[in-house]
Amino acid sequence: MTVKVAIAGASGRMGRMLIEAAQQTEGVIFAAALDQANSPFIGRDAGELVGGACGVVIGSDVEAALQQADCLIDFTRPAGTLVHLQVARRLKRAVVIGTTGFSPEEKALIGEAAREIPVTFAPNMSVGVNAVFKLLDVAAKILASGYDVEVFEAHHRFKVDAPSGTALRMGEVVAQALGRDLQETAIYGREGVTGERKPETIGFATVRGGDIVGDHTVMFCGLGERVEISHKAGSRMPYATGALRAALFLQDKRSGLYDMQDVLGLK
Repeated sequence: MTVKVAIAGASGRMGRMLIEAAQQTEGVIFAAALDQANSPFIGRDAGELVGGACGVVIGSDVEAALQQADCLIDFTRPAGTLVHLQVARRLKRAVVIGTTGFSPEEKALIGEAAREIPVTFAPNMSVGVNAVFKLLDVAAKILASGYDVEVFEAHHRFKVDAPSGTALRMGEVVAQALGRDLQETAIYGREGVTGERKPETIGFATVRGGDIVGDHTVMFCGLGERVEISHKAGSRMPYATGALRAALFLQDKRSGLYDMQDVLGLK
């Protein structure tokens, strides 16, 4: 079974990595590439972005691109992703969403679309990161008493949302394992005289700088010991290969909202 994919944000950092990975992944046909209408890459061969022509011309017409594809892979921005999603919904195309920074209301729109088309929506498509999610669930249940939880993440200077979607998902996994509501217990940064730390809180710390691809660490801090579970990305390729794996997973699905835990059979 093969899947024909369209890649949104083709000229971006993730778009380029997806183009490269799509041409190397068995069962995947790179069928279409999308970029913003004002992009200087419109009309150019998408393969030129990764070293060699491939015959796929970058365009800005979402409908035309999806007419040539079975699945759209989108790692752009929330507003653009939601526009693309509605076109995919109308054309009954599958969608893989790696975009982060959605509001609760926007996430609800994704869930609504998934009643009619298959959608994989995950804050991180890396197989390694999703293994970490599973490990965090186990660790949180073992370290449920006497350990403070802190989530640290670092990304490149160009990332526009914070904390990262992956960091937030890590916090959600731990909170669910501990029976807590993350919205009520999360602490996003500290400054000044904050008082003694409340044991039920889950702290988040964010770094933005340089070209850091993505570092994430969850610390379970006890008295006399500390357990750390980390993932460090050396390139964006794991996100791209995971997204293509998700596209292949959706091929026999008619509708539904899935995440990478579904794709990897971890549920």
